[in-house]
Amino acid sequence: MTTVLLVDDEAAITDNLAPFLQRSGFEVVVAGDGDAALARVAAGRPDLVVLDVLMPGRDGRSVLRELRRGGSTVPIILLTQVGESVERAMALEEGADDYLNKPFDPHELVARIRAVLRRGTPAAGPSLAAAHRLRSGSLVLDRTSQRVLRDGAEVVLTPRATTLLAYLMTHAGETVSRERLLEEVWGWSFHTSTRTVDTRVAELRRAVEADSGDPQLVVTVPGEGYRFAGPVEAA
Repeated sequence: MTTVLLVDDEAAITDNLAPFLQRSGFEVVVAGDGDAALARVAAGRPDLVVLDVLMPGRDGRSVLRELRRGGSTVPIILLTQVGESVERAMALEEGADDYLNKPFDPHELVARIRAVLRRGTPAAGPSLAAAHRLRSGSLVLDRTSQRVLRDGAEVVLTPRATTLLAYLMTHAGETVSRERLLEEVWGWSFHTSTRTVDTRVAELRRAVEADSGDPQLVVTVPGEGYRFAGPVEAA
């Protein structure tokens, strides 16, 4: 059974969320603060960590950085009350695999857990979210320099399109709705139409697809959203 380490200092949350995750088929271990979380990971590596950001003492971001500095590749989903896109981008850069804003629907958390687990296990090597370079065939994304290469040649993209590509590649194989892309890439405070997503996807396709009219990497899932269909590895 998949073991999820649930880390939150609010007992009202863990007391309700832990049984829900158990009913969803997970074995759940609870830690009430950052130090306890690090001890739990060291004692018996969980398959995934659900980690609250805002905790007294050692907060979730500090725990995330400590685990990644120590070489841990355990998948981590952050729970945060901060909806700014800059905060989310920083979380991904520090090695989070996904993040969810509080308050959230527990069913959404279960869906995120399963999606992250489908993208790979800790034994498979560094998580895509923690990787500085991502590769899919001849396409390479350097997340540190924000450069994109195709067949060895640099591809010019707008900053937003580059961020969108990074999100899709780190969620390879997962169908992501336009609404979720607006939330995750543009941020809650960015009020705009889902057509904005379509415009950036079209930009991506012109730049990274061999034939933008017949996309093989960034594909449309009718009625649902988009999916990065190519295999992705940490480069």
